[in-house]
Amino acid sequence: MNQLLGSAVVLWTGGKDSCLALYEAQSLGYEIKGLITFAPSNPRFLAHPVHVMKYQAEALQILHRTIEITQPFNEVYKSALRSLKEQRGVSVVITGDIDEIRAHPNWVKECAAFVGIEVVTPLWKRNRKELLEKLITNNFKVIFSCVKRPLLTDSWPGCDLDTKAAERLYEISEETGMDLCGENGEYHTTVLDFPLFRRTIVLNDFSKETKDSMMYLKVKKLSLVNK
Repeated sequence: MNQLLGSAVVLWTGGKDSCLALYEAQSLGYEIKGLITFAPSNPRFLAHPVHVMKYQAEALQILHRTIEITQPFNEVYKSALRSLKEQRGVSVVITGDIDEIRAHPNWVKECAAFVGIEVVTPLWKRNRKELLEKLITNNFKVIFSCVKRPLLTDSWPGCDLDTKAAERLYEISEETGMDLCGENGEYHTTVLDFPLFRRTIVLNDFSKETKDSMMYLKVKKLSLVNK
């Protein structure tokens, strides 16, 4: 077993990147003390509903906490991170960031540095194709939860991110320049199972909905089943 590198929380969306970052960080030796989601009051995330994240946390048997954000945002982030450090002994924040988004600065990294917390990004600048292949070869059960037209069609929401889907993403990326991992919002995912889950999530009832250019899964009922 690797020597523990520090007490960490993972910034959590429940998508492929935060799950893979958790998986990588734990293998590196970080002690994961919780999952953190910064969200506005009464969040209505199309791609990453909070009630799905709660099931993921239960499957992981790791505490999930939603922290409400209000103006001024940078002060709220700093206060929350300072509290995690002082009250829970957190010294590291793990994120699933792969690259800069439209050259915007990493707000969490700036706020964490201000309060003396390290930000670790296990996926940063890694080859996109290799990241997708790692998900598939390590038996991550990933589905597309939200996609953006016209790059992707209404056939994608609910589909597995498997070898066939990855190959199609490669083709679309070659044709259009779309980011293979959806870093510019081209698509989002939800993870229903991966090696760290104690149980598997099953979607019992859902529908496909459309809002503006986005097509997404509206999850109405889900459950946990033993592996």
